[in-house]
Amino acid sequence: MKIIVDTNLWVSFLIGKNLSILENLLSNPNLSIYVCDNLLDEFRRVVEKPKIQKYISEKDVADTLELIDLFCIHCVPDKVAESPVRDVNDLYLLSLAETVSADFILTGDKDLLTLQSHQRTQIVTYSAFVSEQLR
Repeated sequence: MKIIVDTNLWVSFLIGKNLSILENLLSNPNLSIYVCDNLLDEFRRVVEKPKIQKYISEKDVADTLELIDLFCIHCVPDKVAESPVRDVNDLYLLSLAETVSADFILTGDKDLLTLQSHQRTQIVTYSAFVSEQLR
């Protein structure tokens, strides 16, 4: 199964000290998790914000980036998605989903969740994915 984990979830796992949950997701042999430069750049920008830094350590950020490097597949989207998504800054996720033919985008972003799907990719929360797909 091909999935994309939105930046807001990477940061949520990090703030909530839930790296073990993330490790379980990343090490699941039935999942291929895709990332792209835009996702990694957004992650770095978000974790550098002072309001986020007070909850996390540099080591946590480094550990998360190492997990991403070890377990995720880096891909360069080969097209720009067209979508009625309200936040055009989310288009890179839809572009990545198109490029890799992702089954799911996992997110907490209401703008993306409102879409419910993009082409063949279902857009769901992490908890919905775990309860429906990984039970």
